[in-house]
Amino acid sequence: MPNPTQTDKISKGQGFIAALDQSGGSTPKALRLYGIEEDAYGSDAEMFDLIHEMRARIIKSPAFTGDKIVGAILFEQTMDREIDGTPTGQYLWEECGVVPFLKVDKGLADAENGVKLMKPMPGLDAVLERAVAKGMFGTKMRSVVDAADPAGIKAIVDQQFEVGQQILGHGLIPIIEPEVTISIADKAEAEEILKTEILAKLDALPEGEVVMLKLTLPTVANTYKALVDHPKVLKVVALSGGYSRDEANAKLAENSGIIASFSRALTEGLSAQQSDAEFDTTLGAAVDAIHAASVAG
Repeated sequence: MPNPTQTDKISKGQGFIAALDQSGGSTPKALRLYGIEEDAYGSDAEMFDLIHEMRARIIKSPAFTGDKIVGAILFEQTMDREIDGTPTGQYLWEECGVVPFLKVDKGLADAENGVKLMKPMPGLDAVLERAVAKGMFGTKMRSVVDAADPAGIKAIVDQQFEVGQQILGHGLIPIIEPEVTISIADKAEAEEILKTEILAKLDALPEGEVVMLKLTLPTVANTYKALVDHPKVLKVVALSGGYSRDEANAKLAENSGIIASFSRALTEGLSAQQSDAEFDTTLGAAVDAIHAASVAG
């Protein structure tokens, strides 16, 4: 079963969740934004070494503490690596007071019915066993809604909750993430369909089981209030989804009970070329701003 102290931290903690889970496909862009171009590494192994150095620098910064950050989502390789000789998940909890999660999806399938489902995860049980052994509290998995297509959105929610049951079976808390693309014309309509489908799945969850939800900041503020208040939801978190940090924070502050789980918006402005003092100051300003928006509602 999940660690009760960590459960309490997520449900009641005044802070946000840092998304440090860029995977193979998004790592080059993350490094480029950090000031490391693709000609700086000659292999995937070197690329992943560099992204781990970036993540370790963030986690070891004095700005990265459980006072304002309640959780962090890790890429599988990050979970398997160490920071100063300590496994990353253990370091996060013991040194920072931050609850560790693991990204478990393997990317997106081809678009169909206006959505992109998750690719199959045939080795998921083995990954979940390792996650438990490595001290993970929960997991995260992402699929994408590109249109207000009722059949497509139902398929996304069905898949997310089916895999969520598998994750719950290992004593981990799933973060269910059906991202709605921010640029689509029918975004508000898609969000209403998504809310209805998720509510039906939450109502059907067995007694004693809870999930978390990671959702795109809605077009209409507090669209997801019924999900925030649902007894089967431990926490609703929001992704930045391509909004700038300032835009994302402004939208987040309008939504009661939702906290941030930002990736690019958290690392915006950080650079490999910065001194430690410059890096810590920049990260500290980001943490303060995202934290303020997370507790505003």
